[in-house]
Amino acid sequence: MWLREAFFRWLVPAAFLLPLWLFVGWAIFGQNAWSLLWVLLMAMPTVFVGQLILTLLTRSRPSVRAERAVSWWDVAGFTVWHVLTIAVGLFVDGGFGWLLTGAILAAIALFWLQLWQLWNEARGTGIRIRETVSWSTAPRVDDSASQPAPDVIVIEESRTKD
Repeated sequence: MWLREAFFRWLVPAAFLLPLWLFVGWAIFGQNAWSLLWVLLMAMPTVFVGQLILTLLTRSRPSVRAERAVSWWDVAGFTVWHVLTIAVGLFVDGGFGWLLTGAILAAIALFWLQLWQLWNEARGTGIRIRETVSWSTAPRVDDSASQPAPDVIVIEESRTKD
């Protein structure tokens, strides 16, 4: 449980630290100016926005909010994506393209995983809400049979000729 809670707390700082790591990795591993443009204009904003969207999707699930811990699926998905993102920041010669492709595919898979989990948790809630709304407006068969019909008085207007 402590690992799931730690991931829950890690999601927001990761949105800032992972893009920062890409910049630091560029500086440490001595890449050229073209890679700096790629890091500043593409990688950092994409990782930042992607992590924020994934964090919002994760934290919007009722189970995550209640337990203040992510699921084991989340732990696995975020671990894969974050490790690949950190590996991209190492700028390994010959492996950079593969690592970048893996990080992009992991982010897309994690996005769909979050949507799937959110859908599964919200599916039962939506059905119960629809049942509550539809049955609350219609009279129940049991209630109408047990209650006597109200007395109705009809007053008709008569017209007189002047």
